[in-house]
Amino acid sequence: MRPLTEDETRAVFDKLAKFLGVHLKLLLSRTDIPHVLRLHRERVYYVSELVLRKASNIARERLASLGTCIGKFTHARKFHLAITALDVLAPYAIGKVWLKPSAEMSYLYGNHVLKAGVGKVTEGMAAGDGVVVHTMGGLPLGFGLTARPGAEWRKSAPTDIVVLNQADVGGYLRDEASTPASAL
Repeated sequence: MRPLTEDETRAVFDKLAKFLGVHLKLLLSRTDIPHVLRLHRERVYYVSELVLRKASNIARERLASLGTCIGKFTHARKFHLAITALDVLAPYAIGKVWLKPSAEMSYLYGNHVLKAGVGKVTEGMAAGDGVVVHTMGGLPLGFGLTARPGAEWRKSAPTDIVVLNQADVGGYLRDEASTPASAL
């Protein structure tokens, strides 16, 4: 487990900034428990400094994971957010979309969000902004990118895609057969 290089940090922060915006500073400068980002086996972890200090006694080869995995680097060195980052993103997200109960299952099966399924939405979003998708009760289900600016949502047809699904909690069940339990 090592600190991120400057290029790796820039790639992670650019991706997180799509979802968190100005709240990105709050993620790492928490006053209750300080947290840091660390890289281990091409995965980026969000770890409290206390846990990091205690884990320093474990050999790298024997360490499976530490903290919350927020994403991984591909072979092309691009950063992809993982669904496990949802607990980190949800409290600080700027853009939020609340789904109607009728659209929740469709989203959890991996489909994009249609305009007919949107219950509420944060105002002032541009196309390509990151949003966290919630139930009407406030439970985070996943995250994605807006397909069109928020001002155009009201004019669009009910069958138009408004949020592109990047990850959802239903992915755990869909990938269960292909992912061994030891990798989770």
